Amino acid sequence: MTADRDPSATSVDAAWLERATALSVNGPAYGPNPRVGCVLVGADGTMLGEGWHRGAGTPHAEPAAIADAAARGHEVAGATAYVTLEPCSHTGRTGPCTDALTRAGVAAVRYAVADPNPEAQGGGAVLLARGIDARHVPYGPAAQVNRRWLGAVEHGRPWVIAKWAQTLDGRTAAADGTSFWITGEEARAHAHGVRAQVDAILVGTGTVRVDDPELSARPPGDAAAHQPLRAVMGLGATPGAKVWRDSHAVQLATHDPHAALTELASREVRTVVVEGGATVTTAFLRAGLVDELHVYVAPALLGAGTAAVGDLGIGTMAGALRAQDVTATALGVDTLVTAFFQRGQI
Repeated sequence: MTADRDPSATSVDAAWLERATALSVNGPAYGPNPRVGCVLVGADGTMLGEGWHRGAGTPHAEPAAIADAAARGHEVAGATAYVTLEPCSHTGRTGPCTDALTRAGVAAVRYAVADPNPEAQGGGAVLLARGIDARHVPYGPAAQVNRRWLGAVEHGRPWVIAKWAQTLDGRTAAADGTSFWITGEEARAHAHGVRAQVDAILVGTGTVRVDDPELSARPPGDAAAHQPLRAVMGLGATPGAKVWRDSHAVQLATHDPHAALTELASREVRTVVVEGGATVTTAFLRAGLVDELHVYVAPALLGAGTAAVGDLGIGTMAGALRAQDVTATALGVDTLVTAFFQRGQI
């Protein structure tokens, strides 16, 4: 038995799934778990309780909404639960959400995205077998919130964002090696904001030797920002570099991007920003392992210097890597070009 997929969501379904999606973004974008929101609605259309997942080890959205309803003095027996992701049916750091919904006496469940995680999927079928009307009601915005997480789970590896800053003519450093600063403050602030939303930052040993970067997340006005794992890929030693200032760093002793991602996955990394240099970025692109691009373009020309990307082994325009869902965002005098190579469930 499987949960029905109901493509004809009613306006009521859409409205409550919209609310659940708005709740889901309160959860952290980083970490091994998805961002999930839940709303419990009574038979008379009254909102009884709502909640969201606050990160690994905390209650999932469904029990959080049940607890919120209890705090409001509401009974949820016979209610409909609107959830952005299929309720889980396994025990991890917390118990199965299918059990929590069953104990609460919920009569129906509408979930926006089917869970691709083989350890947690199947919750809809479990609920159906228990007499609860569980239906998959596709809702695109809910999938968009978890685009990176869904892609990581579906492909069994971290979602890879390749990021670099370049001049209009595609240079990331001048002929003398200088690269600070290609872009302005707005672009750099945005890049720090992205770092604070991912699990890891990856650079090569060459970048560590030349630039000695901190690889920290310092978004303006957020002194307590999440700090991603600092990962250095390569075989060379970089003793005394800033990246090794504490234990929240790892050496990936390989030149193989697949092996690097396998090691990061073992550390529960779902999203990683690859910040170069060009050799490392090119390796990930050649291996077909880049899911998302963030290219910060400054209105400057160098004419010579380091190219952003090396040889990809492409000899004809027909073989060019073509991105999709491309957007351009003005950041002060600079422009951020964002593009995707992987769609996942979107």
